[in-house]
Amino acid sequence: MGSPLEGVRILDLTQVQAGPSCTQLLAWLGADVIKVEEPGVGDRTRVERATSPDADSFYFLVFNANKRSVSLNLKSEEGRGIFTRLAAVSDVVVENYGPGRMEQFGLGYDELKRANPRVVYATIKGFGTYGSYAHIKSFEHIAQAMGGAMSANGEAGGAPLFVAPGVGDSGTGLHCAIGILAALRQRDRTGESQLVDVSMQDGVVNLMRIRMIDTLSTGKPVKRSGNVLWGGPPMIYPCHPGGDDDYVALVLAGDSWDTLLAVMGRAELIGDERYATEDARQQRPEEVSDIICRWTATKGKHDIMRLLAEAGVPCGAVQDTCEILDDPHLREREMVVDLDDPMRGEYPVLGCPIKISSNTVKIKPPPLLGQHSDEVLTELLGFDGEKLGALRHSGVI
Repeated sequence: MGSPLEGVRILDLTQVQAGPSCTQLLAWLGADVIKVEEPGVGDRTRVERATSPDADSFYFLVFNANKRSVSLNLKSEEGRGIFTRLAAVSDVVVENYGPGRMEQFGLGYDELKRANPRVVYATIKGFGTYGSYAHIKSFEHIAQAMGGAMSANGEAGGAPLFVAPGVGDSGTGLHCAIGILAALRQRDRTGESQLVDVSMQDGVVNLMRIRMIDTLSTGKPVKRSGNVLWGGPPMIYPCHPGGDDDYVALVLAGDSWDTLLAVMGRAELIGDERYATEDARQQRPEEVSDIICRWTATKGKHDIMRLLAEAGVPCGAVQDTCEILDDPHLREREMVVDLDDPMRGEYPVLGCPIKISSNTVKIKPPPLLGQHSDEVLTELLGFDGEKLGALRHSGVI
């Protein structure tokens, strides 16, 4: 049985994180993603934060697996002509250039729709293609700021804090992938071209729905509260000093408080009216925190997780990024895999987070710059060796 997106061809004009995270996900699901890059330059993340001048940065590697790379100079008339021909035999074009850049190339939605009346054209912008902010460029931290994530994150009384997960970039990439799949479904039903317009600000605002509850209820901004959510004791507790960063996260809702007391050997507190209900515990957060900390400080975070999980209490060790790569559960689920890259050596990579019963995702090394130029242009446009040589000599590829 083939992959879910087998037969779907995507021209990927994206760089950095938002667009590449979208197209990598679609590549994992079986789409033929052709990454179009400037000759001799490529996606800027190939060199940004690189640890070696002879190998692409992990910044590039984590977002570009399972793709093919074609180097093509879109600043040249012939290069733009080749791209238009490629778009004519593709299903999707994805770009995250700055506002108006594709139109300057003469490769905007209207132009490509004339070349391919069935094309799905997906564009990722900081603030979308229309609206008062549409002309403004954006990056991850700008999207977090304008989408409300920063304002709601941080310690009580402290300054807004950056959120570690890429909610602005990768979060928008996920939204774009969903939009592309929906547009393909509609295109296949109607035969009509579709434009998918995704804004980074919109994406962050969508992910902020849970934190908007208080504002919608009270009409006031969400207050920063650190590890305390909606009042009460904290969600995270320090553990036995196995290091300076040993913590465990707990959920005390429902009957988990009584179960936690039993596991901690504090059964005498079960039914104590000072702590028996969630409302009561919210009135004494420091006392509740002290009861829990006295126990967690005697054990390691993974020991605590094992004990509480066996008792049915929702919990999790606060794992650092190195622990993530060694997590046996993530490796069993192939969310972390070891990639044997003949050009770059062996290294661990993050796998596909979507599991489909009919589809086993094999993670393939990200492409070298222009690695598949000859292959793609021969396969799709019928170019011969002489034509390819001339294009390479003139700097078009």
